Amino acid sequence: MTIGHPDAVVVGAGVIGSAIALELARAGRQVVVVDKAGAVGHGSTSASSAIIRFNYSAFDSVATAWEAQHLWASWPDHLQLPGRRPLAAFRRTGAVLLDSPSVATSASAALLDRAGVPYERWDGPTLRERLPGIDPGRYWPPKPVDDDAFFADPSGELGALFTPDAGYVDDPQLAAQNLADAAAGLGARFALHHTVVAVDGHAGRVTGIRLADGTRITAPVVVNAAGPWSGGLNRLAGVGDDFTIGVRPLREEVHQVAAPDGRAAGPFPLVADLDLGTYIREAPGGHLLVGGTEPDCDRHEWIDDPDTADPRATPRRFRTQVTRAARRFPAIGVPNRPLGAAGVYDVADDWTPIYDRTALDGYYVAMGTSGNQFKNAPLVGRYLATLIDAVDSGHDHDGDPVQHRCEHTGALVNLGAFSRRRPVRADAARTVMG
Repeated sequence: MTIGHPDAVVVGAGVIGSAIALELARAGRQVVVVDKAGAVGHGSTSASSAIIRFNYSAFDSVATAWEAQHLWASWPDHLQLPGRRPLAAFRRTGAVLLDSPSVATSASAALLDRAGVPYERWDGPTLRERLPGIDPGRYWPPKPVDDDAFFADPSGELGALFTPDAGYVDDPQLAAQNLADAAAGLGARFALHHTVVAVDGHAGRVTGIRLADGTRITAPVVVNAAGPWSGGLNRLAGVGDDFTIGVRPLREEVHQVAAPDGRAAGPFPLVADLDLGTYIREAPGGHLLVGGTEPDCDRHEWIDDPDTADPRATPRRFRTQVTRAARRFPAIGVPNRPLGAAGVYDVADDWTPIYDRTALDGYYVAMGTSGNQFKNAPLVGRYLATLIDAVDSGHDHDGDPVQHRCEHTGALVNLGAFSRRRPVRADAARTVMG
């Protein structure tokens, strides 16, 4: 295989890696993207629920999600692809964040105010009116569905925050392919079916990568966007000793059920339900997607090798998550046969990603992204391009974190919030909610 000598190599052709490739190509760099899969977006991207929401526990994360929504809402303009071709689409449904002791409503509202995100405060009667069929009872904390306490009477009634501009992207894999096509149109090359077996360096700087077929690609910049394989790639590069944030692969399942009959006309909003430990969003064909929010009562399925993960939904996880959804919306049925998919997420200790340089000059990471960063992918590409340009120009990002000015919202995002060396905040959500 002939590669040449690109300016940058991106390892990982998911939605994050493809977005990074696009922005590096827009900055005038020659880019090669390498992925062991046979197609763009076939890793954890394909298992994403592709939710677009804004409720996070830190301002820089909220501001990132709000800016990224503007890119999804103007997707053709962001891509600038010539001709007619299939494009992923952003579906604006709104999102309902139900009250929970783990996420203080006042704190969430303050962050939305600061970022300029429109929202409404709903009480219990408003919830019933706006979401017919909902049970607004307070059941905190989440419990195993086999525990008798799961079916106990509620201890009160929930309210919610509603953000009308939230929603989801209808085809996450197609979104990654759109980004890859836009990058390829600017000269980026994609080397699929290729596994990285070594990261080369000399005198403290990365010099390229080697592939399983013996090919060596020399480049002064390598970006690790390998999703659940990112930890293994870091080991090949010999980096990670100065990371204060750990990242591990986590197997997760998302399930599909029929939407209840008689629900209100119009789109069904995303419902983030930390009170019961579940989330729900609409899906094509009159269905709902149901996932979990990693409540403490559930066993987390951490794995050592992402390649060994079973991609099939399991009856136990299906029954757990759909039963919780049915507790909130009693008209939802719980079928006997599971329908859904499993994927492997790349999860940081605090569920906040790492977008940073490393101790090996020229080697950058965009990792810890799975579960809650699909929504931010188009902007993450810009973050990495900004960071790489600054550090390559001599900026001390570790001592003086790079700031990124958002094009649409004007927010100034401190990229140090995504540092490999950050402390885990005491108020971090430590769940997929970030």
